[in-house]
Amino acid sequence: MTPIRTHPSPPAGAAADRGPLLQATSASGNGPADELTVLESLERRTLWLATAMIDHANRGRPNRSGLKVGGHQASSASMVSIMTALWFGRLTAEDRVSVKPHASPVLHAINYLLGWLDPSYLTRLREYGGLQSYPSRTKDPDPVDYSTGSVGIGATAPIWGAVAGRYVDDRTGTRRRGRQYSLVGDAELDEGAVWEAVLDPATAELGEVVWIVDLNRQSLDRVVPDIAVGRLQQMFDAAGWQVLTVKYGRKLQALIDLPGGDALERRIDEMPNPEYQRLLRCDAGELRRRLPGIGAGADAVETVIAGIDDATLVEAIRDLGGHDLPAVLDAFDRIDDTRPTVVFAYTVKGYGLASAGHPQNHSNLLTSEQLRDLAVRTGADPADPWAAFPEDSAEGRHCAAVAARLARPPLVPSAPPVVPTDLGRTPNGRASTQQALGRTLLDLSRSAPDVAARVVTVAPDVASSTNLGGWLNKAGTWSSTAKRDWFADDAETLLRWSERPTGQHIELGIAEVNLVGLLGELGATWSRWGYPLFPIGVVYDPFVGRALEPWSFGMYAGGQSILVGTPSGVTLGPEGGAHQSVTTPSIGLEQPGCVAFEPAFALEAEWCLLDGLSRLGREGGNSTYLRLSTRRVDQSLARIPTEAAARERRRRQVLAGGYRLRTTPGARVAIVAMGAMVTEAVAAADRLAAGGHHVDVVVATSPDRLMRAQRARDGLEPGDSWILDQMFPQRRPQALVTVLDGHPHTLAFLAAHTGGRGIRTLGVTRFGESGDLPDLYAAHGIDTDHVVRAALDLLDRPE
Repeated sequence: MTPIRTHPSPPAGAAADRGPLLQATSASGNGPADELTVLESLERRTLWLATAMIDHANRGRPNRSGLKVGGHQASSASMVSIMTALWFGRLTAEDRVSVKPHASPVLHAINYLLGWLDPSYLTRLREYGGLQSYPSRTKDPDPVDYSTGSVGIGATAPIWGAVAGRYVDDRTGTRRRGRQYSLVGDAELDEGAVWEAVLDPATAELGEVVWIVDLNRQSLDRVVPDIAVGRLQQMFDAAGWQVLTVKYGRKLQALIDLPGGDALERRIDEMPNPEYQRLLRCDAGELRRRLPGIGAGADAVETVIAGIDDATLVEAIRDLGGHDLPAVLDAFDRIDDTRPTVVFAYTVKGYGLASAGHPQNHSNLLTSEQLRDLAVRTGADPADPWAAFPEDSAEGRHCAAVAARLARPPLVPSAPPVVPTDLGRTPNGRASTQQALGRTLLDLSRSAPDVAARVVTVAPDVASSTNLGGWLNKAGTWSSTAKRDWFADDAETLLRWSERPTGQHIELGIAEVNLVGLLGELGATWSRWGYPLFPIGVVYDPFVGRALEPWSFGMYAGGQSILVGTPSGVTLGPEGGAHQSVTTPSIGLEQPGCVAFEPAFALEAEWCLLDGLSRLGREGGNSTYLRLSTRRVDQSLARIPTEAAARERRRRQVLAGGYRLRTTPGARVAIVAMGAMVTEAVAAADRLAAGGHHVDVVVATSPDRLMRAQRARDGLEPGDSWILDQMFPQRRPQALVTVLDGHPHTLAFLAAHTGGRGIRTLGVTRFGESGDLPDLYAAHGIDTDHVVRAALDLLDRPE
């Protein structure tokens, strides 16, 4: 994993309070510089750098492939004022900021001005090894607090970062004072993930969360006709948020304050978004014709603007609050830290550019002439486009002061405790891998309490149905403040919700996106706060697909966690087709940053869980996906070796991807089973043996690791391939029958190990329905009869 960049360390005695940051003098050295003048100068240079970076990526760098490089000059421009005010005016070292994806060039420009980005990277936007298209904690060379890029997910990440920070605080006895900012594009508010996070009851308690909405009223394709800002404000207010609005800049407000200006204000407030956007593209003459409109106040509006010169009128109509530095700073100063806050900042997409307000400016590039004009207006030198401010200038001194203030102490992550590899239990009787999950956590709390203390479980209202009840009763539910359990004295209540700061389970509402969003941030505490956690999330397996994008994005951002999908497959039986997962086994096979297991027996589930825990909370670690079943399987079928070395050999094989359960001399066919289907595989082998046909039985515990072993053998990636030789020895190639409660293509790649003797892949390829297991397995062709027939088909083939 690429190291996560952190801010440089502060000098001794660096300030940590929140407030105006200006500590510079004027360039002439004659006294204090005016803060606003300096901030406006920084704003102009930031706009230039962000725009020039995108231009160079598209025009200055050779394009060997001929493909569009892309970039978002207009989307960046709408955020420049807000980000200038935040970074150079109010941000502290303890704050964290999630920057909307298309404003990444602004973030890099600011980091450059603060001395945190080497100037050579300004010419490497969207280049391999250079600056990423969107902010990335793990791939960008400069400090990035949150990875963004998947719309809506980056916006909500600071909510879960705040929860994770509070959880760590309760473990370490510290109290962080920083805010968690999200710079959100208004189109992101269309995403359901946003409202799932906003409406979770726990969010209303997070006073450190601040969202700043870049309200430019444009999407990728057009001006949004009915954005209904008032409704959005009411929704945040109903969720318990403080709602602040920054609508008019000083120049526009000056017109509104003139006699009769209330009619102008009503006219602007009431006109549709597209009409207002069209005004931004008008010269003064057309603006005087269009702006009054035809309503009752038209004459009053015409009178107000009649006495205004053309240049002032054109500037004023574009002067929205999100571009007025004093207005933005004032909004920051009015934030109420006792509840979450959202700031609606009205902006113009492309503000300061020739493309300002154009409905198709999302990916538009300025022409060379327009770029030269921008250089003149921002005081930049096209011949030296990457010039920083002189160190002895007011701007240079201010940048140095801000850099000192925002510098963070060096992060020294503590090493996570060593996870045991085997807890020594050998299950017997009939048990499911889902039951093994809860049992392993309880055993861990007894045999390795230091490891169990780092475990935090998360569930979207399915803790009891995924077998976490015993763990929950023992570990307690986490809450930043202790709460009374009103059912503590009810003898018939078996599941105890003891909410306290020392609890280790977090229960969310029924929203899988929230679950994995929180998992990602709990799994990043080792790199964000230096305190590693072992987060485990449980979710019904069919809903892994719903949670996949944000969980994948969390892994991309450096979050390490364990996701348990259970119950799984058509084995759910009577619960019906809506709860029967089909594609999830291959999801685990294909997901980067993650190791996927589907154990067949309870002890295998324990080994896989412990293996997953051992890879969390550390540099180079990764995540784990466990697909578990509610089907109770005869544990004696596992034939767990009693001799210590043989048991350890089996454990290593399970974690490497699988093992040979039964080997028969001369067997021409092997049945490869995954998960709960081992029962059918063994039964089929027994029936075939009774008919004189000897077959082997092989258990695949991780198609993911088997595929990686195969790629390693082919020289396509680093790693070991020894497990393939033990599961599919080349000295005795066999035809294969693969069977799993999921899509059959998951194991189809094993055809490479048959020596050309053939393969039959059995699995589930269509939606299920309610029923008992014999009927469902027969309907999907994964019952014992189908396994026997597939093996006989292969046995009938000539050598």
